[in-house]
Amino acid sequence: MSPFIFALVLVAAFLHASWNVVVKISADRFHAMYLLQVLMGVMGLGMLMVFPFPLAAAWPYVIASGLLHTGYNVFLARSYKHGDLGLVYPVARGTAPLLTLIGTQIFAQDVISSIAKAGIITLIIGIWLIALSADVFKAHRATFIYALITSLFIGCYTVVDGLGGRVAGDASGYTGLLFVLDGAFMLVAGYFYGGMDIIAAVLPKWKAGLFGGIMSGLAYWIVIWAMASAPIAAVAALRETSILFALAFSARLLKEPMSWRRVAGVFCVVAGAVALHG
Repeated sequence: MSPFIFALVLVAAFLHASWNVVVKISADRFHAMYLLQVLMGVMGLGMLMVFPFPLAAAWPYVIASGLLHTGYNVFLARSYKHGDLGLVYPVARGTAPLLTLIGTQIFAQDVISSIAKAGIITLIIGIWLIALSADVFKAHRATFIYALITSLFIGCYTVVDGLGGRVAGDASGYTGLLFVLDGAFMLVAGYFYGGMDIIAAVLPKWKAGLFGGIMSGLAYWIVIWAMASAPIAAVAALRETSILFALAFSARLLKEPMSWRRVAGVFCVVAGAVALHG
């Protein structure tokens, strides 16, 4: 992985943790996810005006990803309804890099060095150390289940988008179409969640939604672009360094507790990231 891609994915990691804080502090997490995704759909329309429309070979990928992202959004919102950021975020992100690594070994032709594989495993261990420090198994059972299901969606859509971005002809055009579909699918999900009243409910929060939508959109745009030219599993694992930023936010802004396991997990995450950079 080149230093430029490495640095950009770290920026994406920071942005990803930031928009999760926006969702966590919202009074209604589903409303926050709904507004964020709809505004990202508007962002996607703008991107399609600038970048080439993806080739037909990418359309099945982008449709599948749009459906997977909708499931991800619903279960992430439910996770934050029951659990702290310092619990939900590590569990939701913890299994995804391993699932992505397995998926890319099956469906892609990526060549990953032994050092990079070791870095991915070390990073996953660090994330789970952080998750265990939050007494994940003692928490509300629904929190753990929802966060784990969220992780499954993450692993699936990451593989799909990595492959889709490569066959689209232009990764940015693929991202724009994905954002449009994500927004459209979320509109449908929102209708089943709260009917037409959901629009009136979220409009007063449009500023927070716009802020979160821009951060979320930029974060995943960077990731899809990076996966088009670098090993998908390596990019996906490096993105999960966002847990470092999430921990800082949870401790500083949300006053959630720290522990020695979290500190040990941080060292593992940093070591894994260094291995991926090498």
